[in-house]
Amino acid sequence: MDSTAVQFVSGLVIYMVIWIFSVSAHEAAHAWTSWKFNDDTAYLLGRVTLNPIPHIDPIGTLLLPIIGYALGFFGGAAGVPLIMWGKPTPVNPLNWRNKDVANICVSLAGIAVNLLIATVSAFVFKGLIYGGIIAGADLQDGLTGILVQFMYGMIILNVGLAVFNLLPFPPLDGSKALQSILPDSFAPIFEILETYGFLILLILIQMGIIRLLVVPLRDLILYLIL
Repeated sequence: MDSTAVQFVSGLVIYMVIWIFSVSAHEAAHAWTSWKFNDDTAYLLGRVTLNPIPHIDPIGTLLLPIIGYALGFFGGAAGVPLIMWGKPTPVNPLNWRNKDVANICVSLAGIAVNLLIATVSAFVFKGLIYGGIIAGADLQDGLTGILVQFMYGMIILNVGLAVFNLLPFPPLDGSKALQSILPDSFAPIFEILETYGFLILLILIQMGIIRLLVVPLRDLILYLIL
């Protein structure tokens, strides 16, 4: 196996480990928070767990991330709108105590966990640098290079996942939280977005508008935690 192939495979493995862990934590946070608000739907389905198996969607969690990584690695990702996802966490709002508060908390729980993972990873990363465990010329070498790639990937991917999910387009988490904040007069708008939200999201990604919204916020969060 030549060096390019080794780099591709090792990078893909690191990327997929980070992605699967991050999306599993995201979905588990939704399940746990809903459970705490008296809805045991996801709990009974075994979704309150970091075990990735219950959270994996074959297409959104495995196939598309692999395709996306390959396109990026070989330089063909420009303009290709690939969205990745975990298996949606089922909830029953009829079981929630204080439904509006529950909806906001459950919707934002995954985002909060991803930001927590990114922040902890940033502190660990800084600790490794200040402790001299990773430094200077060693950053790209052997096990040290793998460690750097892993820690930096944990930060970047989790911040990106959190920021993207904040967008107010169904089926993203930000839209669900926004429904509980805005007055009932916005209900017709949300009904339209529920029907066409995913298509609108794809169009906005293809046009580059989502990037204009996500990148500045992502960079701000990275600046604050790094």
